[in-house]
Amino acid sequence: MELEDAILKRTSVRYFEERDVPEEDIRALIEAAIRAPTASGLENWKFVVFKSRDAREKLYNLIAEGMTRYYRAVNLPEEKIGKLRRRMYEQGMYRAPIYIAVFIDKNVRFLPGEEFDEPEFIWSVESAAMAIQNLMLKAVELGLGTVYIGVTNFPGIEDEVRELSGLDENHYLVGVIPVGYPKGKVKPRKRRKTLDEVLVFI
Repeated sequence: MELEDAILKRTSVRYFEERDVPEEDIRALIEAAIRAPTASGLENWKFVVFKSRDAREKLYNLIAEGMTRYYRAVNLPEEKIGKLRRRMYEQGMYRAPIYIAVFIDKNVRFLPGEEFDEPEFIWSVESAAMAIQNLMLKAVELGLGTVYIGVTNFPGIEDEVRELSGLDENHYLVGVIPVGYPKGKVKPRKRRKTLDEVLVFI
């Protein structure tokens, strides 16, 4: 598969088949992820794979809690929030055979001094985000679907994900990525903005 094909075919997949992802494919995803640029060469990322049924169920419940908080924050009616939860628990939205939680270790840094705390943190998050993109593009090549979950970063929820991952408080959760074989046909949607709307030459 050409890189352009993977880029254009990548889309957010929210429903997955009940089929295991081979371990060699999981390793291939992480191998692709760690080829991403990493600020100051620190490689201060950590990829935690939730594979067991018990671990996945605990994480899934945290995702559901995060989704509920997210939609309440934008004043979505409780009736619609109830429909969302039914789509999750009855139709299996976001239920995947594996989840990959991506963390950074805030203790691993290059520049000393509090004045560099913010840029060091931002650079680390950016590095992990690029790793996630690599992972997602590799998933397309392997016939797998992915989606980015950010609601697990809400206060309290992130702490629980970190605890499930067996990591200390120095680790920051960048995102959770459900991974699996897409259920049904998926089609990438067009972007709302055109290239000319987001491109500036100086």
